[in-house]
Amino acid sequence: MPDHAPNQTEANRTHFNEAASSYNNKFEKTILQIIHEIQDRREWLGVDWVEDASEDESSTSNSKGASRAVRLLDYACGTGSVSRALAPYVSQCVGIDLTEGMAAEYNKSVENQGIPSSEMFARVGNLIDPSDPSPAAFTGPEFHDFDIAAVGLGFHHFDDPALAAKRLAERLKPGGVLFIVDFLPHEHHHHHAAEKSVTHMGFAETDIKRMFEEAGVGKDFDHVVVGKGIVFTDKSEGAKTMTRKVFMARGTKV
Repeated sequence: MPDHAPNQTEANRTHFNEAASSYNNKFEKTILQIIHEIQDRREWLGVDWVEDASEDESSTSNSKGASRAVRLLDYACGTGSVSRALAPYVSQCVGIDLTEGMAAEYNKSVENQGIPSSEMFARVGNLIDPSDPSPAAFTGPEFHDFDIAAVGLGFHHFDDPALAAKRLAERLKPGGVLFIVDFLPHEHHHHHAAEKSVTHMGFAETDIKRMFEEAGVGKDFDHVVVGKGIVFTDKSEGAKTMTRKVFMARGTKV
């Protein structure tokens, strides 16, 4: 695959920094739908979750005095949709995002909800730079041995998603789960705000399975299509909507 990483990385950084401050408000309904779809499939994910703190599955607080650690790495975390979905079932969420703006929005939301930073925080960083296999800022134990590593609608922005799968798998403990949410193959749509940050027009199941197997997380691989798709509603453009077929894939590290 041609290496366009530097240019694509900058395109991603520019677009999502500009989008960060208004992202949650613009895509509120879409974010809530994604959270719901993930929570509905938490048993399918195959992670040994901590006990729920309450019956309120929409709560992102996990201050439940869990007796064991169940840790989530939310990569390309954005404002934290995957973390919000899984926070009730883990003891710690660690978000990493390429952009300062998205990480700031993630952390602002955590602070506003009174969640301790020891339980949920985001850092700015890039784990998938082909020229930097071990970023110095992410060598500590707090960035390794996760029970689950997830990417929510981020793979199609990556120059090399296969490399991303490998890098994330390296940060899982044995038996840990790699989980991604992304688009099925689709036609190119012009005049979309994020157009310049997109490098892949979705993924076929066979391609995702191969990536997981090559990354060492092919055990118990499964791939499911999300119902009728995810409706993307942009409130800033007169509630303009677009429906896109979405899949979820999971695999376990040997």
